[in-house]
Amino acid sequence: MTLSNTHADFRKKLLRLMIPISLQQLMLALVSASDAFMLGFLNQDALSAVSLAGQVQFVYTLFLFAVTAGVSIFAAQYWGIHDQTSVEKTLGIGLSASVLLSLPFTLGAIFCPELLMRAFTSDAVLIADGAVYLQVVGISYFLLSISQIYLCILKNCGQAVQSAVISSVSVIINIFLNAALIFGFGIFPEMGIAGAALATVISKAIELAWALAIMARKDSVKIRLSFCVHPDKVLFRDFWKYTYPLLGDQLMWGLGFTMYSVIMGHLGSDAAAANSIANIVKNLVICFCTGISTASGIMVGSLLGQGELEKAKEYGKKLTKLSIFAGAVAGAIILCVIPFTPMFSTLTDTAKGYLRVMLVVCSYYVIGKSINMTVISGIFAAGGDSKFGFRCDGITMWCVTVPIGLLAAFVFHLPVLTVYILINVDEIIKLPAVFKNYKKHRWVKNLTRTEKPAVQEPAAA
Repeated sequence: MTLSNTHADFRKKLLRLMIPISLQQLMLALVSASDAFMLGFLNQDALSAVSLAGQVQFVYTLFLFAVTAGVSIFAAQYWGIHDQTSVEKTLGIGLSASVLLSLPFTLGAIFCPELLMRAFTSDAVLIADGAVYLQVVGISYFLLSISQIYLCILKNCGQAVQSAVISSVSVIINIFLNAALIFGFGIFPEMGIAGAALATVISKAIELAWALAIMARKDSVKIRLSFCVHPDKVLFRDFWKYTYPLLGDQLMWGLGFTMYSVIMGHLGSDAAAANSIANIVKNLVICFCTGISTASGIMVGSLLGQGELEKAKEYGKKLTKLSIFAGAVAGAIILCVIPFTPMFSTLTDTAKGYLRVMLVVCSYYVIGKSINMTVISGIFAAGGDSKFGFRCDGITMWCVTVPIGLLAAFVFHLPVLTVYILINVDEIIKLPAVFKNYKKHRWVKNLTRTEKPAVQEPAAA
């Protein structure tokens, strides 16, 4: 294959994956944006309460993301060699893990919402409002545990567009129901915060039903109960060997990130509201970067599974360069929208002042985030180098930024914006270690086991 054909093949594969995945991520980010936009017109406390309550789902998605990342590693490599049975075995292992992990979050949100809210704020109003939201939205965590694993399988098995369509339609339904149930339009009752939660539950139920309908088609990857209850022992060991470090990394990073919200939440409603809007803007503009990250894991993983190690190295180099460019573009977009963001909420003047500076900080944060997502979560994970992220996030967040943030906020009582700047340097300070590990090529590994005893195909569930 000529050099020009190689470049064309790379671009074709990347765009086929990146565009639908980026769209999917954008639509998911729009849910949070619509919640903030609509609840902001109720009052600032409603916005802050739902933002803090959303941290419960954020913590749950840390577990869910680790499991989906493990599923993605093996699904991409086994799909690369057209081994659908092993893909279905991987699906069974991932599904049983995700469902079990969802139960404590679902039950906690429904039966102990006030207790969960006290972990994020001491404000009585925010605790009460957040508890209303959690009690309704809790069931959606269980629904997500099934739908997200299967949508992950679709993305890794040549159906990224179908996965994106399902998620996007679910988001559109969620946004429409948000407006209808928060404010009460036509036949819909006015439910306020509870309406936003109910909209999420309904949309996730539709998403799951659609995903299961796709599974029912002939030749689709199936959820087989026998693989969920009695997993393949060898694949089970392989799966958790590489997924445990991913889970540790997600917990290290995610709980550290949650600590940032805890710190900002205890600095007052203005700080919590501004931080909420800043996170929403950041999540919206970084969707393109997330698409590159996810696509890189699938593309590199498929090549590694096929034994094309040198080509995987070449793709890794191109994707890393692209992540730098994408992060810079995302940062520039954030700087451009700064004058307009206060127009879309009822923030106080103090909160608006906080928000302007927070968005400037986000403009450089997303550059590091884009690179680290693509390299650590995409390229490294695709080849099973999952321990690096665990060590890297453990050191940068829990030995540096979280202790500094706690000291700055609660010991030295530094200004809100100073605290915010200090806790948003983690993605930048770990870049030297990331590039050093990348050059060692520990991630260039084929994880598949191609020689296995034949097994009888189980009946589809």
